[in-house]
Parts: sequence; C-alpha cells; structure tokens
Amino acid sequence: MSSSPIPRARSRARARRAGGALLSSAGLALACASPAAAVNFVTTANGVEWGVHDAARPGLDTGSIRNTTNNGLVGFGNLRIVVSGVPDSDTTKRFNGEMLRGFGLKFNGGDGSDPTFETTTPVTLGGVEVERTLKILSAKNTARWLDTFTNTTDRVITLQTSFGGTAGTTNATTHSKIVETSSGDTAADSADAWVQVATPHSSATTLTSGPTISGPSAVVLGTPSFSGNFTGIGVQQYNPFTTALPTSAPADPLKDSFYGYKHTLTLQPGQTKSVLRFVVVGRGEKTSPSSTLPDPGTQIAAVKTGATDLAANPDLSGLPFADICTVANWNLASLPSFNEGLCEEFVEPVAPTAKPTKLPVTGSPYDVVGKSMSEIQEDMEAGVTTSQEVTRAYLDRIAAYDTGPFGLHTFITVADSAMEQAKAADAKRAAGETGDLLGIPVAVKDNYDTAGIQTTNGTKALEGFVPKKDAFQVKQLRDAGAVIIGKTTMSEFANSGSYSESGFGMAWNAHKPSKTTLGSSGGTGSAIPSSFAAIGMGSQTGVSLYAPSTGGGLVTMRGTDGIASGAGVMPLTWLQDFAGPMGRTVEDVARFLNVTAGTDPEDVQTVHDDAGEKRPDDYTDFLDEDALVGKKIGYIPGSFTANSSYGQDTGTMDAMVAELQKFVDAGATLVPIDTVATPVPGTGTPDPAIPDANVKRRNEGWARYFGRHDNAPFTRGSQILSSPKNLPYNRQTVADGTDLTDAEVTRILEARDVSKERIDTWMDTLGVDAVVYPGFRSDVYDNDGAQTLSSDRNHGFLTSNYGLPTIVVPVGSNPVGDPMTLQIIGRAYDDGPVLGLGYALEQEVGAEGKIIPATTPKLQYVPGTPVPPITPQQPTEPVTLPSQPDPVSNASAPVPASQTAAKLTVTIPSSARVRGGRVRVALKNPTKRTLTGTIVLRGRATKNGKTGTYTFGTAQVTIGAGKSRTVSIKLGPTGLKALKGKSSTKVTARFFGRPTEDTTTTTKSVTLRP
Repeated sequence: MSSSPIPRARSRARARRAGGALLSSAGLALACASPAAAVNFVTTANGVEWGVHDAARPGLDTGSIRNTTNNGLVGFGNLRIVVSGVPDSDTTKRFNGEMLRGFGLKFNGGDGSDPTFETTTPVTLGGVEVERTLKILSAKNTARWLDTFTNTTDRVITLQTSFGGTAGTTNATTHSKIVETSSGDTAADSADAWVQVATPHSSATTLTSGPTISGPSAVVLGTPSFSGNFTGIGVQQYNPFTTALPTSAPADPLKDSFYGYKHTLTLQPGQTKSVLRFVVVGRGEKTSPSSTLPDPGTQIAAVKTGATDLAANPDLSGLPFADICTVANWNLASLPSFNEGLCEEFVEPVAPTAKPTKLPVTGSPYDVVGKSMSEIQEDMEAGVTTSQEVTRAYLDRIAAYDTGPFGLHTFITVADSAMEQAKAADAKRAAGETGDLLGIPVAVKDNYDTAGIQTTNGTKALEGFVPKKDAFQVKQLRDAGAVIIGKTTMSEFANSGSYSESGFGMAWNAHKPSKTTLGSSGGTGSAIPSSFAAIGMGSQTGVSLYAPSTGGGLVTMRGTDGIASGAGVMPLTWLQDFAGPMGRTVEDVARFLNVTAGTDPEDVQTVHDDAGEKRPDDYTDFLDEDALVGKKIGYIPGSFTANSSYGQDTGTMDAMVAELQKFVDAGATLVPIDTVATPVPGTGTPDPAIPDANVKRRNEGWARYFGRHDNAPFTRGSQILSSPKNLPYNRQTVADGTDLTDAEVTRILEARDVSKERIDTWMDTLGVDAVVYPGFRSDVYDNDGAQTLSSDRNHGFLTSNYGLPTIVVPVGSNPVGDPMTLQIIGRAYDDGPVLGLGYALEQEVGAEGKIIPATTPKLQYVPGTPVPPITPQQPTEPVTLPSQPDPVSNASAPVPASQTAAKLTVTIPSSARVRGGRVRVALKNPTKRTLTGTIVLRGRATKNGKTGTYTFGTAQVTIGAGKSRTVSIKLGPTGLKALKGKSSTKVTARFFGRPTEDTTTTTKSVTLRP
C-alpha cells in the first residue's frame, strides 16, 4: 500500500473528484491570528501562536515554524533530504542535505476549517520532487506535516529525510531534553511512536513532573518498527545525517536542543512515498505560586496524551485519498477506520517523468570566482579582460545562483543598466582613464540612494522609490567609473543584526545555504563571497558590517566617525551609523576607501572637529606586511572564552585563540588586559539631557534623509514606520517626534568625542597600540528561527558605541567549517594604522583566510550565451484575515508636491569677524516653515602642501519660520591658519538643510576678518 507508485497530478485531481478523505473529522475554525506577528500566524486552542514560514513576506517558504509563543520551538519543522546517486550534471546536487524551501506554500487563511498551507510549486532536488502540506489542528494543539517525495528519474533512489529544528533555548540551564518516549524511556529509537522534549525548571524533581520552561512538545513519528518509520535523531542545525544527537552529558547543551528526526525511504523509478509527522505543543508551567500558567506537570501530561492519541489514530482529515495511500511511516492498515481497499484505485504504475537538467553556463570567458577587486583591476589594466566581460560574468552567476528555490536571494534589485555602465567604463579606459574602481562591479546595500535604481531600505513601503540623486559615497563610486550592479538584500530598516529579512525576501548564507547571513548587511555579506560582485557596501549601527562579514568570511572596515559620509544612506541611529565597504582583502578595502571616504558638507560628522584633516590621503600607504612588528596588541581573555549563553562547546573559541598566535608570528606582542584592574571605560555622556538614540535621533535621521529628496513618498520617520507594507513585526505606531535642537546635536557629538578620548586614555594606560576582539564566539545557525542562536555581539567590543576604527579580518574556519574573523580596534582617527595592522595579520594568515563557497561553483563558458534576464524572486503578500485589519497608517499616500516645493532663502551678511577662534553669522529665514541643517564655511587654504578649497568650520542650525538668529561657528586649524597674518579671507557660506528642494540661494560669499 505505502509503496505504490502514485501519479501525483492525476491522484490529486481524482481525490478532489472523490470529494473527501478516508477518515472523517469535524472542521475546526481558525483561532485568532496575531496582527503583530511574523509571516502568517495561527493560534491553537491552548493559546499558543504558531508563526509559519510560507511564501508570504519575508518569503523563506520552508514550511517550518518561525516560533511558537510560550513554547520552546524556534525554527522547527524544516526539512532536509539527502538523495543518493545524484549525477554531477544536476545543479541541485549542491543542495543535497540543506534545508529545502521554495514550495510556494499557500495559506488558506482558515477557510472555515483548520489553517492549511499547501505547496503550489514542488521543489525538485536530485530528481526527487518534494511537496509539503502543513495543517494546524487547532483543537488538538498540533501541527501536521505531510512531506511527499516522487522519484522522477529512471534510477532507484535511497532518500534520507530529517525533520526538526530547535526545541530549546540557549544555555545549560534552559536547553531542552528528551523527557519521555512512547516506549517509556528517554532513548529515542525505532521502537518509539513519539518523542517528547521539554526544558525542565530547576525545581523539577523528575523530567516529567514539571514545571517546564517555555512549554513541552512532542513529535509523533509513525508506527514503531514499520518499514519507513523513524531511524534516529541527528543534530538538525549541523548535518543531522552524520551528526547524532548527544545522548549523555553533552559538551554543548545547545547542540542537544537541535532535533533532527530521520526517516529513510527507497523510491523506485516513478514511485511516490510520503512521510507524515505531527508536532504537539504545550505551554510553559507555573514556577511560582503567583504565576497564571498551568500547574507543574499538567502540560507534559497533556502533550503525552495528545501524542499517544495521534500515534494510535493519526488525524488524516482533509487529505486526498491518493496522498494517504503514499504514507510510508504508518501502518495505516491497522487503523480500525481505515479502508485499505480504497487505495487500490490509485495503484497505477507510471513511467518516470524526469526532466533533463542543465548546469548553468556563462557567456563571459573571464572567470571571476574568488578574485579580489584588485586582481580584477590588474587584469583589466593589462588587457586580459574588460569591464563588460567581468560584469557579464557576475550577472550570469547571479542568474544561476541567486534566484529560484535554491537561490541565495542576495539582491533585491539587479541594475538593468549594468552592462551599459560597463561599456562606458571600457570606453573611458580606451580613452586613457585609469583608477582603482574603473569598471569594477559593486553591490550596494539597499539603504544607499542610487539615482535611477530603486532604493527600498528592505521595506515594501518604499517599493518603486527611485531617487533622483546618489548618496555621497555612491556618487564617488560613479565618478570613479564603478559599475553599480545592483542593490542587496538587508533586514528591513536595518533592524536586525541576526538575519537579513526584507519585504522582498531573505538572504541565505553563501557558505552554508541553510544558515543565516546575519545582518543587517547580509545580502552584501553573501553576494561577495559568492562572486556576484567584486566588492560591496554595507552599513553598521551596532554589528551590521562585522557580523555578516564574519558570516561570509569577508574583510570590512568600520572607520572613525566622520571618515566617510552617511548622507543619502537611510538611517537607523543617526550619528552612530557608519556606511562602508565589505570586500575580499584588506587591499580592496583600502583602495575602495580612497574613493568613498571624504568630507561631505551634507554630513555632520564628516565636518565635525576637522575629521577630514585626520583622514589619510591614501589608505594604501599603510599596507605594510611588517606593520605588526614591534606592536603591542591588547586582548581581553574573557572575550576569548565560550559564551555560556550559547552552549558550552569551546570549539570555535579554541580555534580563535589559536589564531591569536598569528600576531606573535607577525612580530607583535600580545598583552592580556585585566578589566578589573583597568576597566573598559564607558561611553561619554557629558550632559544628562543627551537625546535618546531610539527616539529623537531616529526622527532626526529620517527627516534629514527624506529632506534631501523632492520625490520621497514620506517626510517623517513616523510615517514610514507605521506603513502597513512593512513586515508585521517591524510596524510601529510612533509619535511624530520633534527635531533635534542645535544644542542637542552638539551634545551627541561631544558625547562621542568624550568616548573616543576615554578609549585613547585607556589604551595609553595599557600601553597598547590596538585591541583585538573575536568575531563570533559560536557557530552560525539556521535561517528560519525568530531569533538567531549565534553569539555575535556579546563580547563587549568597542566599535559602534564609541565610533572607533575597526578592521575585520578573516582567519580561517572553525571546527564545523564556519568562517572566523578577528577584529582589530584602534584609537580614534588611527584608521590608516589600523588598516595596516589588519593587512599584516591577513598576510600572516595567508591562504587559510580565503574561503570560497562550494555551493556557487565556477560556470562553464559557452560563447554566444544570451544575457539572462534577472528578476529577483519576490515573496507573496501575507494573507489578511477579516479579524486582522491592517493598522492605521498616516503614510498611505505621498505628500503632495505643492506642500514641499517652497524655495529656501537664508540671508548671510557679507562680512563677519573672528573672535576666540569663532565667527558669528547672522541668519534669516523668510519662509513659512522651520529650516534645519548645517552652515558650512569653505575657503581657499594650503594644507599638507596642497592649495585648494577646504572646510573652515560648521554649525548646526534650526531657524523657525520668519525668524532670524545668529550662530557661532568654530573654526578649525585650516581656517585659523588661512587667516593668520591676513586682514581678511574670502569664504563661501552655504546652508545644507531640509527641506532641500532648492539650496542654490543659500550660498553666499563672506569676508572673514581676524
């Protein structure tokens, strides 16, 4: 019965005509769904909410559970398979053993019965066509998965499947354990029909007595010892087919919570078999008398009862006859209400329907795989290749590996103009132009403005928004002849450092495509190691450059505040965000910074405290392989230990500590830092009234960003954050906050200055040139949970909150093959020296730091191959139930142009005196709106032997409608030097503010007098 070849398309149609399932079951109504939850959420009778990864945004489409409220399942129910005998000519072979996705799972929205998710586009791996059907059995507090496998080849296939995920939290206290099995012990084997796991509270006297933390769950596996039943449990987050779940006192209790329930099937040519599983969940239990949770032990007992009942009488309601007849892991003939004879109608042998598979090819003769930006530039300069060949090679790879069910989804938009840009670069080279970035394809995170290319910040609320002008750094790239090849996937609003989930899809890890890229710059972090572009751009508020660079095995540089402009980059935390490069080598990053770093009058930090004068003229001057010789590098031993919150496996940290020897080998001295004797100083807060980063600074950043555009669909952060087009868990209803005052901006900048000064003093006291921190302290984990389990930011690194220069350098792989990095942090404005230390470390590490993903191999060159059209896959809109109205939004329509077209005029006197190093400038605002921005004084001066136009000083201003005011501008060394010995100096004063529809009338010539 269970091994009969069933023609899937015909059997589905015939089952529909038959009008029902083999077993009757009463229809159950959908419980209320949570409007603030992710993807599509449904609630079972016990109040547990299940978030299902279907085809709806962000479109993981795995059919697994993102999370369950009041229960420990996080990223559970994903499916991995291993197909035997896959020929090398089958491009899907590279995904053998990885998490399956791309089923086009459609949610019926309840439809008057239990919520169901069904495959609309079967996934084929190695010739096996896979479909998933997930049904939430609300009254039974259960989810039912039917995974169906059809052999479309002419060969006999052995199929291994593993179903599961994470069923516990992150440390030795709260990880889960097997508390009971159907055979009455805690050893799960083929004699078991179900396995129950839970996280016992410390007060529990036995495993089953309760109370439990987060709620127990049980997986119902089928008929014990039946032909296709359960064969054992592997570690689902690793390779469950080769890594067995620890059974006694595991060294890593987190690993002990990654359950992969395995089944093995044999499929004849044309044959279809299915595996049916149920997951029963309970709630957490009362751990104190005042708790309102269920009493201890009651949920364990309830889950056991539910699992026992389903094992004896599995709920088959709603399943077509043909589907039930393919189930291989249950002895359905033993069920009293099952009529096995009905299956005979569907026993029809069919010929294999295998479709010939083709490996993707490229129309470019130039191989870009693993090549650095600098290597590619050298080849273009030598005439070995052209920008058009290079760009074509990348486009072909994006088409082959970035789209479809096995795509990494690193791009939201691929530029239609990429080949035209490359052609223009080749023409410039033919005309004699040169440059490090001339003709280099660059992947740009989708929060950078790109004129003519959609810019979304990862949210559907900005779908179709095409800026008219570039972000400052993007303009620098274009001026240098770079090719903007496309915009990369990022976590919506750059909110997450754990994942890169946008409204347009979610990026997957280049090296292990079941795992997270981390975030928020994960699209770039996966695109560059996959050789989809030569180098890329990301941004960081907290970890969003270094985390995805670590996950991808890349180099990145978070410079000192103000070294590079963030103008035109959508904000998360204004005056903390840093926009910068992510590349293969330190040399690539140095050459890139030579182009993108620079003073921008529109960016407050680039002109604050003469940051521009402290910027290296040429970053490559510091690329010295002996830069570590004689240096003292501090490290905090406690940062290089396994974090108990993420398991106790020391493998990653042992490997990381071993890499510290590279500093000694390169000539440096390692200095352990005793943080008790010399504690790390806190950030500077000279004024208790400093604005809250998450409120006023966020509002300010959005207002300044939208103010630079006359076609932006919003004007305030409160509008975009409340848009119903955002991912549900990112929607916020926030007040339209007030703008920052000049004094508040000054306090923020001064606080960050104090932070830097404190670190300078701390390093001076320690006598160190720099401090090294680890990248990650754990492995990288799967992509389908509501929270990452990776330890990516809890070692106290100083970078973001202090605004310090940090170079991240790959140093090889940890014991499970995940990339590792080390971070070198230096004093403020030591960007060049820090870059040099990273370069020296990179040279010492050598080839072991260069990891090329095996899942995106080289493409065969076939001349004449047409340029592929590339349309990044878009997830579907989530189902909106009648009980789930979209939140009210004040951003449903663009602001009418008539409300934003007023011209700005600011009157600046033609003469001003300098007293005490400051110049007072009177301003007048004749408009009917408040103006906020920056006054910048620029003039001719000589600096470092070069005569040119430089910034003399800046000031932040806010001027009410129709008001006048005077501001004091502090002159920097360049301005004071230009005035020295002179009676006057001509400068240009310009106001850069918002709105910015017309700033041409704000430029005035001013005479400064000593």
